[in-house]
Amino acid sequence: MSTGVGWDPAVYLTFDDDRSRPFYDLLARIGADAPRRVVDLGCGPGHLTGVLSARWPGAEVAALDSSPDMVADARARGIAAEQADVRDWSPGERDDVVVCNAVLQWVPEHPELLVRWVRALNPGAWFGMQVPGNFGAQSHALVRELAARERWRGRVTLRHEDAVLSPERYAESLAAAGASVDAWETSYLHRLTGPDPVLNWITGTALRPVRAALSDPEWEEFRAELAPRLRAAYPERADGTTWFPFRRIFVVARG
Repeated sequence: MSTGVGWDPAVYLTFDDDRSRPFYDLLARIGADAPRRVVDLGCGPGHLTGVLSARWPGAEVAALDSSPDMVADARARGIAAEQADVRDWSPGERDDVVVCNAVLQWVPEHPELLVRWVRALNPGAWFGMQVPGNFGAQSHALVRELAARERWRGRVTLRHEDAVLSPERYAESLAAAGASVDAWETSYLHRLTGPDPVLNWITGTALRPVRAALSDPEWEEFRAELAPRLRAAYPERADGTTWFPFRRIFVVARG
């Protein structure tokens, strides 16, 4: 889901298997039997939308994303994706399941959106979301530290740890809105390989605002400065493996 800076579907899909694991974990906790309509809210390149169709073959499946590049990529996969911003979206009368995977961390006002959506759900409808919870990790802290240096200061706005809430705060907010809530967190330990794998991972996500703000030569300069910092924080093992811990936050709410 774009918020004003471009997405590159090919870069995003570089670590597809690792990035997709939380989607399946989220889906496993949604107990809908025969929904009329399932919404993939922030579908990205549509590579997981088909999983929703397979899980609920009798349902109409809608796919929405605000990035024109992601929508085009999804359509190339045969997904009838539409361009839409989550800020403008509301649940419809037939929307019995809504899945929002790795989207809302880009939307500062999303806690208020969640309350509005949950209140608008049909009785018995399901809403499931997953967001990264690793904004305090070195993979983000080192980017912020480098961006604050004189060479780059003021060039780009980056997200901090308050980009998402804790599971407890999400649960309290949505329960107060009248939903039955299941909230939890999971820390994945991704086994990455190849040169500068953490840099390559965050290039498709956390570094998007940096890429959008800098010229091509500046972008290469920034990456060159960041790479050794990330290698020191996430050292490669003798077998070529780099372990990359990644915390994620999940919420399933039922209206």
